[in-house]
Amino acid sequence: MTFDTRSRGVYAIATTPFFDDGSIDFGSIDRLTDFYVESGCTGITILGIMGEAPKLEPDESRAIVRRVVSRAAVPVIVGVSAPGFAAMRSLARESMEIGAAGVMIAPPPALRTDDQIVNYFAGAVEAVGEDVPWVLQDYPLTLTVVMTPGVIARIMSDHPSCQMLKHEDWPGLEKVSKLRAMQKAGTLRDFSILCGNGGLFLDFEPERGADGAMTGYGFPDMLCELVDLFAAGRRDEAHDLFDAHLPLIRYEQQLGIGLAIRKHVLKRRGVLSSDAQRKPAQLLSATAKAEVDYLLARIARYDRRAAV
Repeated sequence: MTFDTRSRGVYAIATTPFFDDGSIDFGSIDRLTDFYVESGCTGITILGIMGEAPKLEPDESRAIVRRVVSRAAVPVIVGVSAPGFAAMRSLARESMEIGAAGVMIAPPPALRTDDQIVNYFAGAVEAVGEDVPWVLQDYPLTLTVVMTPGVIARIMSDHPSCQMLKHEDWPGLEKVSKLRAMQKAGTLRDFSILCGNGGLFLDFEPERGADGAMTGYGFPDMLCELVDLFAAGRRDEAHDLFDAHLPLIRYEQQLGIGLAIRKHVLKRRGVLSSDAQRKPAQLLSATAKAEVDYLLARIARYDRRAAV
C-alpha cells in the first residue's frame, strides 16, 4: 500500500506499547493497529517522537515495523529520523522492503539557517534513496528548527519523492494558508498536508487547506469523524465535537507528560495492556490520572466513546 500527494484523512501517530518491565508488548501492538484501522484511519505512522523511537534497539524497531505492516490494512509510514544518515538509510530501506508505504524525516535540532535545512534534506534524500516516498516533519516547538513556507517550497521543489508535509508549527494556520496560496498560484507543486500537535488546532486547519491530521490523540475515531464533518461542510457539528474534546486535547499538550496521558487514555479504552514507557520517562501522578479520568467522564456526556 502506498500514499501520495493526494493522501487525506487521519494518519494515526502510534505509541509503542511496553510491558511494565520495559519489554515490547506485541499483543498490544496488534490491538492498537486494529484499533486505528477500525477507527477509520487512512494510515498509521510508527516510530515517531511519541513512539519512543530513540529508546529502541535497531532490531526492536525492525520487529515493530514487520508486526504493524503485516497486520495493517492501511499504509504505514515509518519514522526514520536519526543522528546519522547511515542509520536512517538502513531503517528506511529495510522498512520499504518489509512493505512500508514510506518514511518520515525530521530535521535535527542543530540546523539554523535556511541553507542548512535545505542541504540537510538533500543529504537525507540521497541517503534513503530518491525512490522512497517520504513525509517532511515540521515541528519547531520540539525540534527548534524553523522552516518558513519558502524553505518548505525549496525542499518540495528539489525532491519530488516528498509526498506530504506533517505540519506542526504553532502558531501555524497562516503557514498552511500561505502554502496553499502558493500552490493555487502555480508556484509550488501539490503535496498533502496533515497536521499534528495532538489535534489542538484541528478545528480550523481543514478550513485553511489541510487534508487531515497526523497525530496520536487517544480518540482517533473522533479525529476521523471530525475530518469527515469538515469535508461534508457540517462546520457547526464539527466544532461542537471538537469543543467537547478540547479540554483533554489541551491537557495532553503539557510538555513532558503528553505521552503518559495518551497511553493512560489508550489503556482506559482497552487498547493497551499497560501505560508503561521506557526509561527515562515522566510518569503521571495519581492526582494527574484522576484529572484525566474526570475529563473523560465530562467528554462522555457528549461523546459516549469516552465512557471508559
